[in-house]
Amino acid sequence: MARDLAAAQHFYAGVLGWEFRASGLGDGFSVALLEDRAVAGIGALAERLDMPVAWTPYFAVADADSTAARIRERGATMAVGPLAFGTGRAGLAADPDGAVFGFWQGYVVPDWSVGRGSAPAWLELHTRDAREASIFYGEVLGWAGGGVGGCVASYEHDHVVVRQGHDTVARISGAAADEAPDPEIRPRWNVLFPVPDLEAAIEATTGLGGEAVTPVGTSKASRWITLADPAGARFTVVAPQDAIP
Repeated sequence: MARDLAAAQHFYAGVLGWEFRASGLGDGFSVALLEDRAVAGIGALAERLDMPVAWTPYFAVADADSTAARIRERGATMAVGPLAFGTGRAGLAADPDGAVFGFWQGYVVPDWSVGRGSAPAWLELHTRDAREASIFYGEVLGWAGGGVGGCVASYEHDHVVVRQGHDTVARISGAAADEAPDPEIRPRWNVLFPVPDLEAAIEATTGLGGEAVTPVGTSKASRWITLADPAGARFTVVAPQDAIP
């Protein structure tokens, strides 16, 4: 969600190469495209809403009202909705530790999924207690069911990995099972977008008024960095690790 829709489109077009088209949710919401495939959505915040400019993951659900009820039953907060929007109904919530997420009941773009093609590489929740968070989201979003088209969560290397089929959708990291939750962590969801060239993305970000928030991280397979757009919305870009001769 952005204060200035046109400015946000200009920034992300320059950094991530996106193009934009109108959506069925009204003039204040556009769909971002890369290679003619849907990647993300950018909506204009109403002036009356005192909400931060931020990237927020939305999870598809079968029943928005039931999802909202499960959120409340588990000690979390429903901030908005569920409300009708164009082709469906949406809600915005905060989990018990305060990380904000959304959910959507209605039409979804066919064959689109996190972790596939030009879509976001994955979603990442950095929280105080990965086990408690995985239980909450598993119960609210049905990740333990394993039904057709659904997600399944499992523990791998001290964090929780959520997969839809063979695609990694999300990762939840926090205190290890034998450690106390870290009170210094500010729980939040982060979205990671794939880019072919990390340095080019960083240069474009700073040239368009954004900034680098973290140093570059590396692994055997990839390199990544968290950036912020001019309005302060954080996102992470990840690129394949350069081949070492």
